Amino acid sequence: MEANPRGIPKAPFVDNVDQYMKTDTVETTLRKFTEAASKYRFMENSKLQQRVSLEQKIPEIKKSLDLVKYLAGKSGSGTPVRTLFEVNDTLYAHATIPPTDTVNLWLGANVMLEYTLDEANDLLSSKLDIAKTNLNEAIEDLEFLRDQITTMEVNTARVYNWDVKRRREEKKETAA
Repeated sequence: MEANPRGIPKAPFVDNVDQYMKTDTVETTLRKFTEAASKYRFMENSKLQQRVSLEQKIPEIKKSLDLVKYLAGKSGSGTPVRTLFEVNDTLYAHATIPPTDTVNLWLGANVMLEYTLDEANDLLSSKLDIAKTNLNEAIEDLEFLRDQITTMEVNTARVYNWDVKRRREEKKETAA
């Protein structure tokens, strides 16, 4: 079975319904198609959450990277840096940062580590590249999943319409 680069299986398109329906009943086929569409929708919701998360993280990483670059540029001058820093969403405080060669980065899960400015720059640059790559992959996967959901919905409609047509023909034959 074909799949995209991240292993999401491609939905089969039922081109010839008569041929396809020789192997299974209508109810079983419709159930399989509905179940597959539900799985694709679940994957789509998961990828949407991943995309939203990455879209929030990327600006934060950029902001941290810009700050590290700014501090690295000011570290050679020997003068302290006056700034405002965010305490809360709506609360900022004034700070004077003495010249420094290190910076503390919040890694999450109650973990903060001290890095040299060069190490922090490298770490944040790599995290930014990874996040951008993951965002592009999530967007590609979402497009792929939308196509697969559409394919499964079309398959379901084709089988349902085939069954309606078959039942009408059977009704005509029994009435005649």
